[in-house]
Amino acid sequence: MDRFSFLNAAHSQLIEDLYQQYLKFPDSLESSWKAFFQGFDFALENYSDEESVQYIQNSVNSAPVVQQVSQAASNGEIPEHIKKEFKVVNLIEAYRTRGHLFTKTNPVRERRHYTPTLDIENFGLSSADLNTKFNCATETGMKEPSTLQDIITHLQHIYCDSIGVEYMHINNVQEKDFIKQWLQVNENHPILNANEKTEILLKLNQAVAFENYLHTKFVGQKRFSLEGGETLIPALDQLISRSSQLGVDEVVLGMAHRGRLNVLTNIFGKSYKQIFSEFEGKEFEEDVFSGDVKYHLGSSKKIKTASGEEVSINLTPNPSHLETVAALVEGICRAKVDDKYKDFSKVLPIIIHGDGAIAGQGIAYEVAQMMTLEGYKTGGTVHIVVNNQVSFTTNYMDARSSTYCTDVAKVTESPVMHVNADDAEAVVHAIHFAADFRAKFGKDVYIDLLGYRKYGHNEGDEPRFTQPNLYKTISKHPNPREIYKDLLLKENVVSNELIGKMEADFKALLDKDFDASKEIEKNVMDRFMADDWTNFPLGKRGAVQEPVDTKYNLEKLKELAVKMSTLPADKKFINKITRLFENRLKAIEADNLDWALGEWLAYATLLSEGHNVRISGEDVERGTFSHRHAVVKTEDTEEEYIPLRHVSESRFDIYNSHLSEYGVLGFDYGYAMASPNTLTIWESQFGDFVNGAQIIVDQYLAAAEEKWKIQDGLVMLLPHGSEGQGAEHSSARLERFLTLCANENMVVANITSPANYFHLLRRQLKWSFRKPLIVMSPKSLLRHPKVVSPLEDFANGSFQPILDDPNAEAGKIEKLVLCSGKLYFELLAKQEELNCDTVALVRFEQLYPLQNDAIEKIFAKYSNAKSIIWAQEEPENMGAWSYILRNFRDTGIQVIAPVPSGAPAPGSYKMFEKNQNAVINRVFDRDDAPAKRPVTA
Repeated sequence: MDRFSFLNAAHSQLIEDLYQQYLKFPDSLESSWKAFFQGFDFALENYSDEESVQYIQNSVNSAPVVQQVSQAASNGEIPEHIKKEFKVVNLIEAYRTRGHLFTKTNPVRERRHYTPTLDIENFGLSSADLNTKFNCATETGMKEPSTLQDIITHLQHIYCDSIGVEYMHINNVQEKDFIKQWLQVNENHPILNANEKTEILLKLNQAVAFENYLHTKFVGQKRFSLEGGETLIPALDQLISRSSQLGVDEVVLGMAHRGRLNVLTNIFGKSYKQIFSEFEGKEFEEDVFSGDVKYHLGSSKKIKTASGEEVSINLTPNPSHLETVAALVEGICRAKVDDKYKDFSKVLPIIIHGDGAIAGQGIAYEVAQMMTLEGYKTGGTVHIVVNNQVSFTTNYMDARSSTYCTDVAKVTESPVMHVNADDAEAVVHAIHFAADFRAKFGKDVYIDLLGYRKYGHNEGDEPRFTQPNLYKTISKHPNPREIYKDLLLKENVVSNELIGKMEADFKALLDKDFDASKEIEKNVMDRFMADDWTNFPLGKRGAVQEPVDTKYNLEKLKELAVKMSTLPADKKFINKITRLFENRLKAIEADNLDWALGEWLAYATLLSEGHNVRISGEDVERGTFSHRHAVVKTEDTEEEYIPLRHVSESRFDIYNSHLSEYGVLGFDYGYAMASPNTLTIWESQFGDFVNGAQIIVDQYLAAAEEKWKIQDGLVMLLPHGSEGQGAEHSSARLERFLTLCANENMVVANITSPANYFHLLRRQLKWSFRKPLIVMSPKSLLRHPKVVSPLEDFANGSFQPILDDPNAEAGKIEKLVLCSGKLYFELLAKQEELNCDTVALVRFEQLYPLQNDAIEKIFAKYSNAKSIIWAQEEPENMGAWSYILRNFRDTGIQVIAPVPSGAPAPGSYKMFEKNQNAVINRVFDRDDAPAKRPVTA
């Protein structure tokens, strides 16, 4: 079928319109039309024979020009060689679009057969055309018209050698043109001098020899070796060096465990002696730290690149939960940009993925979607996939439905380079591209490093159980060092003597450090990003219980309250917003500040004292329950006005996140990890949504200080409370957090007073150390008439972990009721209704750590009580009851709670009311059970 048969039925005006569109926006056209017009322009610009010139001139002088071309095409009047130009242009476009499917990128497997192929017959060309010269050769970067054979050879070299490039899915013309020109200028391999090639060989030798040494000295021990992907080491070395020349001052790297030890030693300079000592399984120096396995640890160093630039590099500690660390890397980088560099080009995030993980883990997509979001962008990330073509024991064909593991890149129109990991220079070439593209456009770029895994998932695993044929091939396959060594010997770049000396010197160094490691009695854990935490020593045991001065001058406080609650007179807002801010001013005047004002005052006072505040999460700007209104918009233009940005020079940032919990919580945890002077807050739309980010809670928030000496002051606001909204919007799973509490690793609170909330938030930055804070934040209490505080409580008060019953007379109390959160006000209403003076309602505002001295005072005060009750609205098997019982097991404490349930709350509102009323009524039933003297744990 004629390639241009589509012209026969085309309307002339349509073709003219398409041509004008092509002239302005060529990439917006369907590919066959674009190719046709390209061919026409080539012919117009380059042909000189009399027949063609006359034909083109006649066409140009006629109106419309494309009408003449289309008519000529349909009548067969276009000269044959011009038709062939069009066909060769189509061939060129096909190489750019599909060349990556026909590469030599797989070192140990044959590639699948894709159709249609790039055979010239598929483009209306034949072997008879191979010696014909075509002007469109210049479109491929060739300097002059060339034969079809030379064009094909050139295209094969660029698009079908050791690198396969995907970039035609990008819509941005400038980005696409940059990539096309970069490829054509640089072709498929870098131009390296002898010293540069020797340096690559040196890094390969370090990578290979280190793994071999561990394999012989620590037989069968897990190390998650890099063997089969050792070119990652020269790749990282080159990426850091090239990026530093392009202006990068700091690098933050995240990776899973495979190859981590190699990266720690040969990129981060961790001593081999220290690594060997960790293989011996010795204890860490500090008893309070449990430490972690050696292939989870992080590192921070300052290095000098080969070109002389000084760069700070950080390898983020991480658990075995694949891809989790990616979110933290982005958050750390954003904090460093905001606090230190003020320039995205100065900080480089690098994330190293496994092929199964990047395709299989949803957080990879969540993080990818952050690329250009205002609150989460980091100026572009370099993603490197160490592609072993197997996930644990799962073959790649069973690990994804997409063609490539990196197809998530297409979501953000990011370029991808698939590279044969055996070709060290091709790997370096791809890395140079990644550094250049990221520096130019501030966007993500992906490098798919196709190698293999020499052993099983770990060194004790037998991969031939599931991949017998593949591992027959791998067992005979030379490593990348041997392949590159042979190439450099053939090129006379190195000699056998130099290689022998290089290998012998490195072996001697390893032997020396191996012997020295025997002398180490206890291992030492390096502190991650120690420079950022110089002024924040780790908190000593008991420090979280000590009182903290969170007071603020009363007059200044009122001034701030009025200032932040006053909208500018020259802007028009919707009436509801205007009334809301007017009511805030009235509340300040009446000295009854609600939850929103209490929260705002915490931020405003911290901002005025030189701290920064960052809040992120779903719908945080307005607040899920329309209480916050930190960002208001003008009625007509939707111009944003952020009152808290006008109270201080400090930075107040608040961002509605994309609909992600796992990725965004990880980002904000990373942000707080790198910015100890910022009050960093992540708010869940509803408390139970944190379920989707449980890995961050378990592996980082609860455990990071014990595992890695990492402090983090992240605040999590989790709306919590049974209010008849069903199972999914009632519980923030308080029980899960309390189960994770130990060794003062975090603070868990359920606050009922605006002033107490104010002091709790301020305490986060007044401590000389940092701890995560989890707040079971309210819903109905946001507007409860009794949930107000006077300015005096803000100015001169302090955080109260326990709030005593203000109306109780100790001698009359028969029942001491302990509770937390919203339930208190429902119990209070019943107490007032019954005019009951025999029940004392005591609120636990801070559930962990328990303030034992304050609790002892409460118990001593009510020592005549006949019974002690823990009351909660969560089912008995949830909420705080198990935790309370564990801490007060010898006191005879009893629980009043709904019956155990598999769901946090009933779906029926009537059932909810029934359960809630039953709890409240039971609290005030007569109970003559004798009380025991409480003893706190």
